[in-house]
Amino acid sequence: MNQTAIGRRQFSVGLGAAALGGFNLARAQGEGRIVLGQSAAFTGPAAQLGIQFNLGAKLFFDRLNAQGGVGRRTVEIRTMDDGYEPDRCAENTRKLIAEDVFALFGYIGTPTSLAALPIFTQAKVPFFGPFTGAEALRQPFNRLIFHVRASYYDETALIVRQLTNLGLKKIAVFYQNDAYGKAGLDGVTKALAELKLAPVATATVERNSTDVKAAVDKLVPAMPDAVVQISAYSASAAFVRAARKAGFGGTFYNVSFVGTQALADELGKDGAGVVVSQVVPSPYQPSRPITREFLEAIKKGGDKVQANYSSLEGYLAARVFTEGLRQALSGGKLSHDSFIAGLESLGSQVISGFPVSFSSSDHSASNFVEMSMLTGDGRVRT
Repeated sequence: MNQTAIGRRQFSVGLGAAALGGFNLARAQGEGRIVLGQSAAFTGPAAQLGIQFNLGAKLFFDRLNAQGGVGRRTVEIRTMDDGYEPDRCAENTRKLIAEDVFALFGYIGTPTSLAALPIFTQAKVPFFGPFTGAEALRQPFNRLIFHVRASYYDETALIVRQLTNLGLKKIAVFYQNDAYGKAGLDGVTKALAELKLAPVATATVERNSTDVKAAVDKLVPAMPDAVVQISAYSASAAFVRAARKAGFGGTFYNVSFVGTQALADELGKDGAGVVVSQVVPSPYQPSRPITREFLEAIKKGGDKVQANYSSLEGYLAARVFTEGLRQALSGGKLSHDSFIAGLESLGSQVISGFPVSFSSSDHSASNFVEMSMLTGDGRVRT
């Protein structure tokens, strides 16, 4: 489809949503429901990311609703599968906005979120907690977008710092050939440049593909100390196995979007020593309040929820979203503007032990990053 045709469709849907939004939103509030829309991968090679994030968010909202909701309103998530494909995500976003969801929540991935960007911006619908750290969704500032997680720049800076502190300076990058992969590559390149270094080699894999042969053939001969992987779990696992088979003896680092437990499940014993940066605390160590709360929620009724980083991120996103909702409703009438103002009014605070900070000029709540390592028996160690 050409850009002109896309523009016409976005405009017509955005205008329709704007025209109907006041009536439908009032009706939804009258019914005592706040409906969120989530387009995510629920099938395909990246499915576990969407499934686990959604289950974690739903775990929180179900408990909230059982306790009466917020201001006597329940919160629901309406889901649509995009298979981690931008065109499908764009179409889903148009449909969700036409159905007058209150906000878009928990979109999975950079290329999909970027496909939705002009659509929700035109319709002036809030976009909360996307599962991506891409700079393109943070700069330039868009008052409709709120991030709970740290950026890929934050993650890759820590990865490069850790590697170079260990004396490992020959760093290669294996990245997905789309906006997500390029965002991660930019982060690694930026962090290396600050140390007057550069990637020793780079190679790509196509989105939703595990054909990594060309990448292995290019990167292994460069003899890097480490390979930073900016891809989804299926491709990352395929690359680890193929690179080791080709004789690579260095280390593998991944950013959080890989889906840590999904990667561990894919690799099994081959996962030993693979490192992943994380943007939420460990879901396995109850020393942190948010983890204790999350694990207790699973124990009390989340039998479908696997405790992992992706599901905890969904739970945390729902938790922070609700705090903004409380602030908005404390002023009386719920609207997109009151919700945005409610989130911005949170300022800097600690929610269940997790520091967040929003303001009228900064909608990135966190720069929390820590490292974890796969053990080879399906577990993750921090």
